[in-house]
Amino acid sequence: MMMTMKLVFLVAPLLLCSAHTENEITTHEFTNAGNTENMQKVFARSEQAHKESMATIMLSMTSGKAMQVLEENHLTTPALTQATALAFGKNANLRKQPKGYSGLDGARNLLNDMIFESMSKYDAEIAKCTDYYSKQCAAMEACRGQISASNYIAANSRALILDSQSTINKCEVDIPTRKQDLKQHLLKCKNELNRLNTRVKIVMGDIAVMTTILEMTDCEKKFVQMEKLALLHCEGSCSNHGEASNNKSFVTFKDEALRHKVSQLQSSVSHELMEGSFADLFEGIESLESMGVQQIPKKTKFNNPPVPKTKVPGKPGPYPKQWVAKCGCHMGKSPMCYKLQGRFLLIQAGIQDERDNLLEQIAELERSCEETKKTIETDIANDEDALSNAQTKLAAATEKEATAGETARQTAAENEQLNNDLVKQMKTCSGNYINFETEICALKKIRGELYKMKGGGHSAFFQDCEVSKWDPEECTKVCAGGEQKLTRSVLTHPKDGTKCLPLGAMKSCNNQPCPVNCRLAAWSGWSKCSSDCGGGVTQRLREVKMAMKYGGKPCGATSQTGACNAQACEADCDLSKWTKWSACSKDCDGGTKKRQKFIKNVALGDGECPGAWSKKRLEYAACNAKRCKISPGQKALTCNKTVDLILLLDGSASMGKKGFASEITAARALIDAYSEPGAKTNMAVILFSGPRTWTGVAKCTGKSGKKVDTEKVCGIKMVSHFTSDLKKVKQLVTGLDFPKGGALTSLALLTAKAELSLGRKDARANVVVFTAGRPLSFRKTSMAATQLRSAARLVWVPVTQNAPLGYIKKWATRRWQENVVSVKSFEDLAKPDVITHIVANICPKKNPKVKFGRK
Repeated sequence: MMMTMKLVFLVAPLLLCSAHTENEITTHEFTNAGNTENMQKVFARSEQAHKESMATIMLSMTSGKAMQVLEENHLTTPALTQATALAFGKNANLRKQPKGYSGLDGARNLLNDMIFESMSKYDAEIAKCTDYYSKQCAAMEACRGQISASNYIAANSRALILDSQSTINKCEVDIPTRKQDLKQHLLKCKNELNRLNTRVKIVMGDIAVMTTILEMTDCEKKFVQMEKLALLHCEGSCSNHGEASNNKSFVTFKDEALRHKVSQLQSSVSHELMEGSFADLFEGIESLESMGVQQIPKKTKFNNPPVPKTKVPGKPGPYPKQWVAKCGCHMGKSPMCYKLQGRFLLIQAGIQDERDNLLEQIAELERSCEETKKTIETDIANDEDALSNAQTKLAAATEKEATAGETARQTAAENEQLNNDLVKQMKTCSGNYINFETEICALKKIRGELYKMKGGGHSAFFQDCEVSKWDPEECTKVCAGGEQKLTRSVLTHPKDGTKCLPLGAMKSCNNQPCPVNCRLAAWSGWSKCSSDCGGGVTQRLREVKMAMKYGGKPCGATSQTGACNAQACEADCDLSKWTKWSACSKDCDGGTKKRQKFIKNVALGDGECPGAWSKKRLEYAACNAKRCKISPGQKALTCNKTVDLILLLDGSASMGKKGFASEITAARALIDAYSEPGAKTNMAVILFSGPRTWTGVAKCTGKSGKKVDTEKVCGIKMVSHFTSDLKKVKQLVTGLDFPKGGALTSLALLTAKAELSLGRKDARANVVVFTAGRPLSFRKTSMAATQLRSAARLVWVPVTQNAPLGYIKKWATRRWQENVVSVKSFEDLAKPDVITHIVANICPKKNPKVKFGRK
C-alpha cells in the first residue's frame, strides 16, 4: 500500500513588528515607518517627535481654529467660554477684571488644568499604545514560533511516514516469500522423512527375518540339524526350480526353509552383507579350514565387507544334483554351526547398524527441519511484528503530520488577524496622538492669548512643568510578561503654567514568549541493512516530541545513517604464514615433522577455507627414516619412559588358533619391551571376544537394563588391571585360552576407557588394539573409539587383509600413519619388527602431560 501525501509548510505573513509598508501610513508620523525601529517610534512617540508635531500644529493654529478644535472635542464649557472671551479681548476695555473664569486668574487656572488633563491623556495614550504594541508583537512572535515548530514537526513526521512506508513495503514482499519458503521446506522434509522411514521399515523387516534365521540356526538348540547349515556356492544363478541364469555367483543353503527366509531380505544392505559374509567361506579363511575348500588370495582392497567375485576352483559337491548340473554349485564339507552362525550375527549386526544410522539420520533430519522451521517462522513473526509496528507508526506519524499542518494553518490565520489588528491599532494610536496634541495646542493657543493681556498686575511670563524621560527599572521577568517600574524627574518646576505630570508609573515588560528547547524521543532501532554484504546502509530515526521555539535550543539530528555489512559478499579466508617445522615425532623408524597455517580472517559468504587437516594448512615431512637401533641381546626396540599402557587382545573366531598364538607371542614381546630396567610402565590387559548367539549379543549391547556378567556372557575378560608388575602380567597373558567368540570390539574399547580412570596423572596413556577381523558393529565401535580417543592415544594393529583397514584408519588417533601398524599375516605378527614399530610410535621422547582427541 502506497500513500501519497503532500507536505504543506505554512509561512507567517509579513508582520508589522518587523516590517511596515508606506501605503499603510496615513499621517506624516508614518512616513519613515518601514522597519521595526520606525514602527516602535510611531507607537512610542518620542519627545522629539512630539515637539516637532506640536510645533507644526501651532504654526497653523489660529484663534478660530482653536475654538473649532475644542468644540469638536466637546471641551467647550461655560467656564471655557468665559475664559476664551477674556483671552480674545472681548472684555479688554474693562478697567477692573471680572472675577471667576471671566477673570484673568480664573481663566489661567482653568486653561492650565485643561492642558494638564490633555497632557495626562496623551501620556496615558502613549503608555497604552506602547504596551499594546509590546504584547501584540509578543503574541505575533509566539505565532511565528508555533508555525515554525509545526512545520518542523510536520517535516519530521514526513520522514517517519516514509520510513514506515518503506518497512511496510518490504514486509509485504518478505512475508509471502517466507511463507512459501516454509511451505516448500515442510514438503521437502516430509518427503525426505517418508523416504527414510520407508527404508527403516524395510530394514526392520530384515531384522525380523534375520532374528527368525538366527532362531532357526541356533547351535544351542538340540533340534537344529547340521544339514540345514550346508552351504552352497554357485558360479551362476539358479531359481528355486534349478533353472540357470546369467547372474553373478551367489551363496545359498541346502535347507529350503532357510533359503526361503533368506530370500525375504529386501534391503540392499542385507543383500550385500549376506554376499560379503558368506562368500569368503569359499576363499579359504583360516577360521573355516575344516570346510576343505581350496584357498584363494583375496584381491579386494582393505575395506569391509569384502565382496569377492572370483570363481572358486575345484569340482562341485554331490548335492543337489540338478543344481550341480545347471548352476555349477558345490558344497563345503562338514559345516561348523558356530562359525556359520557367527556370520549370521555379523549380518544381523550390520543390518542393525544400518537401522541405527537411519534412525540417527531421521533424528538429525527432524532436528534440522524443526530448527529451520522455527527460524523461518521466527522470521515471519518478526516481519509481521515489524509490519504491525510500521502500520501503527504510519498512522501515528500521519496523524501527527496532519495535526501539525492544521496547527500551523490556524496559527497563521491567528497571526494574520494579529497583524491586521496591529495595523489598525497603529493608525488609531497615531490619530489619538495627533488629536491630543492638537487639543493641547488649541488650549495653549487660548492660554497664550490670555497671557498677552496686561492688567491685574499679571506678567506675561509663565513656565509649564518639564519632566525628564522615563527611566525603567529591572523587569520582574525575563520573558512571558513581567512588570517594570518607570520613574522620571522634574526638569523645570511650573510658574503660572501647568503642573507636573506623575513621576512614577508601572508598565508590562519582556512580553515575548520564553524560549522552548527542542525535546526528542529516544532513537528507534537500526533498520535492517540494505545489503547482506558488499556494503549497505542502515538508518535510525527519532521523533520530535517538542520542536524548538522562541530562540530555544535547536534539535539535534533526527536521523542517522551508517554503513553496514561492508565485508565482501564472497571472500576466501586469509591464512597466516607457515610456522616453523616441528620436532620429529619419532627418534627412528620413520617419523614426521609438521608445519601449520592458521586462519587470520574467516571466509565470507560462499568463500572457501581449507580445513584444519587440509594440505593447504597442514604439511608433514618425513624425518628420522632410519632403522631403530636394537640393544645387544634384545629382539625388539624397548622403552624405559613413564607410560600407562592398555593391551586389547582379540579373542574372536576370526583370529583362529594359529592367529591367537601369534597374538600372544606379540603381546609377550610388547610386555618385554616395557620391562627394561628404569622403565616406569603400568600395564593393563583386556581379552575380548563376544557371544556366539544373538541372544547373548542382545544381553550385552541391547536395550535390556539387567545386570550381565561381561566376562561369561559378553566375552570381555579383564586379564589384569593397571600394575607395574609386568612379570605377572606376562604370566597371565601366557596362560590365556582362545575364547573363539564374536567380536564385541566396542565394549572392549569402553572397558579400556573405564580402566583409564585408574591410570596416573603424570603418565602418557596409550591403548593398543590387536584385531584380525571386523567388529560386530561398526557404528558402535566408531562411537566407542571417539570416546576413548579423548582420553588416550589409540593405536591399532590390524592383522590380515580381513581387518577393516579403512575403518581402522578413522578409528585411530590422528595421524593414523603413526597409530596404525598393519600386519599382513599371523606369521608376521610374531616377528619382532612389529613390536619395534609399535614401541617406536608410542614411546615418548619426553614425559609431558598430553591431551588426547581428534580435532
